[in-house]
Amino acid sequence: MSPAASGRASRTAPKPRTPSRRRTLESPADEPAPALDVDALIDDPTTEIIVCCGSGGVGKTTTSAALALRAAERGRRVCVLTIDPARRLAQSLGLTELDNVPRPVKDAGAGGGSLDAMMLDMKRTFDEVVEAHASPEKAAQILSNPFYEALSSSFAGTQEYMAMEKLGQLHAEAVAGGPGQTRRWDLIVVDTPPSRSALDFLDAPERLSSLLDGRLIRLLLAPAKGPARLFSAGFGMVTSALNKVLGAQVLSDVQTFVAAFDTLFGGFRQRAEATYALLQNSGTAFLVVASPEPDAMREASYFVERLGQEAMPLAGLVVNRMTEPALLLDGDEAHAAARRLRSKARTTADDEAVAALLEVHARGERVAERERRVVMGFTAAHPRVRRVEVPGLATDVHDLDGLTAIGDLLGSPSTGG
Repeated sequence: MSPAASGRASRTAPKPRTPSRRRTLESPADEPAPALDVDALIDDPTTEIIVCCGSGGVGKTTTSAALALRAAERGRRVCVLTIDPARRLAQSLGLTELDNVPRPVKDAGAGGGSLDAMMLDMKRTFDEVVEAHASPEKAAQILSNPFYEALSSSFAGTQEYMAMEKLGQLHAEAVAGGPGQTRRWDLIVVDTPPSRSALDFLDAPERLSSLLDGRLIRLLLAPAKGPARLFSAGFGMVTSALNKVLGAQVLSDVQTFVAAFDTLFGGFRQRAEATYALLQNSGTAFLVVASPEPDAMREASYFVERLGQEAMPLAGLVVNRMTEPALLLDGDEAHAAARRLRSKARTTADDEAVAALLEVHARGERVAERERRVVMGFTAAHPRVRRVEVPGLATDVHDLDGLTAIGDLLGSPSTGG
């Protein structure tokens, strides 16, 4: 069996499930799902990895940072990895920038824990892998190859594949201390890319395998001996056509890259499969993050179903930015309006002000009811998925205090009835 066929067979075979984790994170089929207890999840010492996934614009990056900060405040040693190209995480954590190196977050971990943060640098991660697993001469040959430059910077799927490499590196570094020694981190929180590409890392090993194990690339390396001689004339025509389309130099760059990279590919595939198994492990928990909007909840359903197909341990659903009408009214304004309404000397202006406040409240009630129907639709389709609802805040989250406030809300389980 060819390497490509072997890779496909391993990806299509049934994957081992983790019933112990599923029993703890899902309710029995004949019982409604209780609220998702986030504090219990992050306090559980067997929880080593939390992966936050969801569509764009639902507060996934903020949720990841808030979870990581709350875990650190509760005594965990945490590293949060963002794959989101936006810079919101660095700003919220009070860092001037994030890069491929975990950096400590000051004033985090008052409860005895610690928090490091980093942002995936796809190109740098690829370079590090090549440098670590190739001889200096071979690494220099690969890193200077123009085709490698394109592959490591912009090829579809490379970001997701490198995310798996980086997660594997972080986990290996976390446990490097060995038995009886203090681990650098005991919890890794991963913030995935927005949109459905957040689950593309599940397919990344197969996609890279298809690229580098593909028939065309293998032909480019095939020696002109044995049965291959029968195809030499036809293959010469193919390469001639490719030269015209791509240019001789591009084809030469591809051949040179594959020849140099070929000895490394087996290690890439093995590490990707090991990280994939790590994601299925009972020490990993996936959190699907959504907002109470129809499109976002449909995407959440997609994530839940896909995770189930891949036998990934789902912890539950976080519904961000739920509308609470009471929060739409300023407390002092509401009390003042009530006093004016009771006053015998109230004016027409007072009545108009009270009417405006009542309209704001009524509008909020209508929005809240619409959001409730959307969330209940998801619950009807996925009754065993636990969830926690986080009300929308009046201001954006841009510092540690804001992240702490979100963490407090996450740690106060609510399903909203």
